[in-house]
Amino acid sequence: MSDLFQNLNDKQIEGVRTLNGPLLVIAGAGSGKTKLLTHRVAYLIEQGVNPYNVLAVTFTNKAANEMKERIKGLLSTFNCQLSTVNCQLPIVSTFHSLCVQILKQEIHQLGYEKNFLIYDTADTLALIKRILKEKQLEEKHCNPKTVLTYISQAKNQLLDPKQYRKIARTDFQEQVAELYPLYQNQLRQAGALDFDDLIMQTVELFRQFPLVLDKYQERFRYLSVDEYQDTNFAQYTLVKMLAEKYRNLCVIGDDWQSIYAWRGADMQNILDFEKDYPEAKVIKLEQNYRSTQTIIEAANQVIKNNSHRTEKTLWTENLLGEKIELVTALDERDEGEQIINRIKSLVKTVPPQIDSTISYPSTPLRASQLPATSYQDFVLLYRTHAQTRVLEETFLRHGIPYKIVGGVRFYERKEIKDVLAYLRLVYNSNDDVSFLRIINVPPRRLGSKSLEKVQNLTLQKKCSLYEALRIIQELDPENAFKDFYQMLKDLKKRRHEFTASALIKYLIKVSKYKDFLLDGTEEGEERLENVRELISVASKYDGLEPGISLAIFLEEVALVSDLDQLDESQTAVTLMTLHNAKGLEFPYVFIVGLEEGIFPHIRSQFNPEELEEERRLMYVGLTRARFKVFLLHTQNRLLYGDSQTNPLSRFVREVPSQYLDVSNSILDNQQISHSPFLKERSVSHPAKCQLSNVNCFSSGDRVSHQSWGVGQVVACQGDVLTVIFENKKIGLRKLAANIAPLEKVKSNERVLRE
Repeated sequence: MSDLFQNLNDKQIEGVRTLNGPLLVIAGAGSGKTKLLTHRVAYLIEQGVNPYNVLAVTFTNKAANEMKERIKGLLSTFNCQLSTVNCQLPIVSTFHSLCVQILKQEIHQLGYEKNFLIYDTADTLALIKRILKEKQLEEKHCNPKTVLTYISQAKNQLLDPKQYRKIARTDFQEQVAELYPLYQNQLRQAGALDFDDLIMQTVELFRQFPLVLDKYQERFRYLSVDEYQDTNFAQYTLVKMLAEKYRNLCVIGDDWQSIYAWRGADMQNILDFEKDYPEAKVIKLEQNYRSTQTIIEAANQVIKNNSHRTEKTLWTENLLGEKIELVTALDERDEGEQIINRIKSLVKTVPPQIDSTISYPSTPLRASQLPATSYQDFVLLYRTHAQTRVLEETFLRHGIPYKIVGGVRFYERKEIKDVLAYLRLVYNSNDDVSFLRIINVPPRRLGSKSLEKVQNLTLQKKCSLYEALRIIQELDPENAFKDFYQMLKDLKKRRHEFTASALIKYLIKVSKYKDFLLDGTEEGEERLENVRELISVASKYDGLEPGISLAIFLEEVALVSDLDQLDESQTAVTLMTLHNAKGLEFPYVFIVGLEEGIFPHIRSQFNPEELEEERRLMYVGLTRARFKVFLLHTQNRLLYGDSQTNPLSRFVREVPSQYLDVSNSILDNQQISHSPFLKERSVSHPAKCQLSNVNCFSSGDRVSHQSWGVGQVVACQGDVLTVIFENKKIGLRKLAANIAPLEKVKSNERVLRE
């Protein structure tokens, strides 16, 4: 038997040894699918297949590079001889990179130059904007990003402009049908392709020129595709065409982890593989090498509630492990505190003494036997980016380093900075930085020459940009800035009438910023959710007088976003969406916001297919953990500017009670399991939660601030503390009790001397 079979289980060996004919590998989470794929490629070469005839395709450059290194290492370790004729390694590539290489050789047959350009997102956006301008279509009525999204969807379905016109139904689709051919013509004139064209034009090349297709079928006689459940129709068609002649196609994937339908991925491709290839051999990798038995059994039981799936049962030889802990928090702030408490209790300053010759999971340890030694052992998973705001504030308050993967910190997001710039300018007319940020956001067709006149006037009069606008308005009431100035003037008046939260709602409406965000894409919806979350922050001060409300809100935001700068070199807790967590693993996993309407997302409530995808997302989240999972929900949550009391997520109720520790929850085992309803039973006992800082301070308390030193509380009004600091440069400050990094000083000595 080949040395390549070392450290493989029986199912993996079976997959590696199956070289000819179609092969479907259904690979459960943590079951070693990449190991099978890389060993299989190495085994092909060991068996005498020329690397020139071997192709492996995956979705990301990172995954492709990792596979290349693994294959290279295997060939070196086991002395597999590369072809003496061609000593190159087999091609391991993404779909797009593969198509670029093919088109470089063959695109002239479609009438393109071989030195064609590839337009990125910025290029295509600029192009579609130019077309809209030529057609005299205003962007507010025909959002360029939305147009590009629709064109991309058409290309992923291999629909050219004529075919798309036939299926257009809505008014907007009809509009896209008018723009699509213009867009393609201008790409063609520029000798350019967009990303979707790379695959679409390769398929078109193969359709029009059978001899070209035959050339690449002969070249790639052995084809492997990773993450097959994530392929769209264009990718599926490309693979089918290449594999049609020799049918030596190995696809690896897991329909249980299909979570990218919103990107065009079609799970049906993997479910129908045996229909496309009736002679296919099917191998299921069901042994998990990552997680404890408890985590695996819980994940199995959750996913069984999906009807649209393949049959398999994930199992593991790892130890039983600790129960999944269900934590009930009072609200979103307490949710963050509960997480911090558990991280602090698990992080140890001295790492445990573990024999370095023993590797997990061969001799797995319980979580209690292997405590975390670093913040990097923890991940917080959430459904939407808007949930990070409170979590970030909690980490900052406690001085715990964190990093956001696949996203931007809440207060660094463009939409948040834009709204805050509006508010700062409304609050302070002299804020020229904020003025310049929002002068053309949303686009107002205020050209650089017009703006230059305003800036020149500020130099002449030594005044702010806003004051310069006022002067221009007096001199020329019909000037280009008239509408913008009147809007700002109105907002300045409203700030004395509206609370900060009401002012944000008003400004995103009158400025048309809300319409600007809602561009018809998922990303646009998410950006608006982030703004609504900012409204949640502002609403904490609705009890204050309108003018004071805005002032304190802006102070709080400045405190959170600027005061605490984390050392990026430190190990840090990871925060990411559940979608971004796919393919990763962590010792400890926190899944937050497990409430109906949040996770599962409210958009899925009345769509069975979307609800099943949400459940697959829960399965992905659970199976990221090696040792322990924490599930968190709140009794009340302030999100998107509204106070919500949502039922516990159905996904928690689908976890059998024997796998749950509910001692820190308001629910008992009977409520968790076998409940046909998603109603909360009223309870008389409070959740076991640590209260936030709000009620911990009173007038006269001596306090210490992380950055400003010692001070004394001189007034308390709701969440707002007025503190006078000993440092005269800091002086009197208003702070949010639940946000500011304040601690009581044990001594009762007063700071101020009377």
